[in-house]
Amino acid sequence: MTDLIEVKTADLVGEQLAWAVGKAEGLDVRLAPPGYNGIPWRVFVRYTGEVTIHDARYDPHENWAVGGSLLHKHNVDLSVERRGRIHCYLCNDDGVPTEFRDGMYGETHLIAACRCIVLNKLGLFVHVPKELCQ
Repeated sequence: MTDLIEVKTADLVGEQLAWAVGKAEGLDVRLAPPGYNGIPWRVFVRYTGEVTIHDARYDPHENWAVGGSLLHKHNVDLSVERRGRIHCYLCNDDGVPTEFRDGMYGETHLIAACRCIVLNKLGLFVHVPKELCQ
């Protein structure tokens, strides 16, 4: 990975979104190249302990086991609109919306929450590896 491409936070999808959330969370984010049977580029996180180092798949945008804890950590407020879109914004500890009161939208609860976390941590535009934009 050498080149980064600027993407609007509201347009982040799939592995782009996973990468951006990992960066927003301060994780050691890495890419795994395409594999056999058409497996595309994937995002992993390197966890380093006192004795071990291991990489784990990072997919908070589609995996509740990974993304679910982020909702509580960031005081995520979600609602469903009439058109089925999910609206999300972050609150402080008193339940007051943070700086980006308009929040973000997504097709699922996790996608909306992940975009909102990225918005609040990294801003309206983020840089993601060009490999994830193909």
